[in-house]
Amino acid sequence: MDAVLLARMQFALTIMFHYIFPPLTIGLGWMIFMYNTRYQENDNPVFQQLARFWTKVFAISFIIGVASGITMEFQFGTNWAGYSRFVGDIFGAPLAAEGVFAFFLESSFLGILLYGRKRVSQKMYWFSSLMVALGATMSAFWIVVANSWQQTPAGFEIVTEMVNGVEVQKAVLTNFWEAVFNPSTLPRYSHVVTGALTVGVFFILGTSAWQVVKGRHTEFFRASMRTAIIPCFMVIMLTMIVGHKHGHQVAETQPAKLAAFEGIWETQTAAPLMLFGLPDQKNEKNHFAVKIPGMVSLFIGGRFDTEVTGLKDFAPEDRPPVAISFWSFHLMFYMGMWMAFIAFIGVIFWLNKKLLDHKLYLRLCAFTVPIPFLANEVGWVAAEVGRQPWVVYDLLRTRDAVSLSVPAGQILASIIMFSLIYALLFGLWIYLLKRQFAKGPEPLETIEVEAN
Repeated sequence: MDAVLLARMQFALTIMFHYIFPPLTIGLGWMIFMYNTRYQENDNPVFQQLARFWTKVFAISFIIGVASGITMEFQFGTNWAGYSRFVGDIFGAPLAAEGVFAFFLESSFLGILLYGRKRVSQKMYWFSSLMVALGATMSAFWIVVANSWQQTPAGFEIVTEMVNGVEVQKAVLTNFWEAVFNPSTLPRYSHVVTGALTVGVFFILGTSAWQVVKGRHTEFFRASMRTAIIPCFMVIMLTMIVGHKHGHQVAETQPAKLAAFEGIWETQTAAPLMLFGLPDQKNEKNHFAVKIPGMVSLFIGGRFDTEVTGLKDFAPEDRPPVAISFWSFHLMFYMGMWMAFIAFIGVIFWLNKKLLDHKLYLRLCAFTVPIPFLANEVGWVAAEVGRQPWVVYDLLRTRDAVSLSVPAGQILASIIMFSLIYALLFGLWIYLLKRQFAKGPEPLETIEVEAN
């Protein structure tokens, strides 16, 4: 058993499970704020009904997300001692900021949304929904700052110090703002936020569609679908635009990653966009490739004669795992196109006032619910595997970041334990969601009485 591989597998397991929940709460948070804003504007109790129902769904997901996220920070000090020693001076600041400025903001005002409805004014209730959405979004910012620094380090210097009689190197912060706004922070944060919004709006659309198909609380979930379809279209279009801009940044700062994404082996102009293929890292070629000539060069440089660096320009030991990088990136692209198709068809039906008349479309919406979750997951796989073999790009290799004192058997045992715990948490999440959807929204009559 290889301790490095097992440590990577454990971190992948914990972060991929945790990342089910933050995008969902960010997307739901802004939809809840939209519902409260509409209610503030026109006093239509349907929007208050929507806000209350989806706030409960938000709370369920938020709690499971908090429980699943705790383990990741402990791993830095157990499995990744070399990493913690190297980046501790830099990594601690954004993690502390996330807890102080974002998590407490989100959790405090969530308490008002859940329990303070009859104790605060409607304006304060509306403001609380804004703070919850803003807190969730700010939390993502500080996490992305920490991760982006690993991708494109800035605002630091390398110093050498003695640890137990051995010289070790570490990164020391020299400019906080340069580190925070390193070259990849804003492109990656924009992509993360739009991806999270995509999860939230498609979750509302798809779960509501399934309830309509099953005939449960039909009028409420019809209204929920109608409010989600235009945001679905707007958000998926914005996600594609932001993703395109993010690709420019990757081409400039991490050319090996871009080459792995696109399966480009030779440095060339008019580099083709490979729609499908099987990268062969051993023989440095692609099998069964289906290409559109010149499109990668056009996308990243605006010209067909833009030169794109190929993988062969990098030493073999500095190349990322090509097949995983290629397929995770392409799966994200394929799933984005599917969501764009669902949103576009939905807008057509919505304009013709036939959104809820097509049972096939309703079922396709329900089928789409896991797609944005998976797109976010494989997007992170592409970003993180594409950075390999570096845990801090061009500074610290992954094999040098693990804890030497933790044997592989202990890591394997903890992977099994985490898998069991996360299976229970996931089952609990599904159970609580099913119970909430079966219970349905609060009656409009109750909301109208409270308003009066």
